[in-house]
Amino acid sequence: MTHPQDVPPSRLLPKLADELRSRKAVDPPPWAMFVKTGVHKQRAPVPVDWWYLRSASVLRKIYLKGTVGVERLSSEYGGKRDRGSAPYHARNGSRAVLREIVHQLEKSGLVQPFKTRGRRVSPEGAKLVDGVSRDVLKALVAERPELAKYL
Repeated sequence: MTHPQDVPPSRLLPKLADELRSRKAVDPPPWAMFVKTGVHKQRAPVPVDWWYLRSASVLRKIYLKGTVGVERLSSEYGGKRDRGSAPYHARNGSRAVLREIVHQLEKSGLVQPFKTRGRRVSPEGAKLVDGVSRDVLKALVAERPELAKYL
């Protein structure tokens, strides 16, 4: 069985984002083109399809971390805030963006609530992530045959 840790995220996330887009599991809200992804950023994301890539990344992180809430995801997507001549300080990412993505993933059945707090990947979501990971790994084996033992 192929796990998402067996493949590099730079190869997995674009394929997973394409799969989420083709399934219509997530859809960027109208405000997505104007919003920053955190207070540590100076501008909104430039790529047009950034919402799908962030959704794929959130799905992967929930898969790897187990039960996770929006607060913890927000610290994962945070960064350093430039405060001029003052020292940098850590800031969290935008919880509104992450909350909307998690709600969309939950509505599409890829993520499910867990007890009273947080969410985890549903069996359907795990099947999707594992399947895309397997496809990416098959493509990597063509380039590097020594990775065949992970299939």
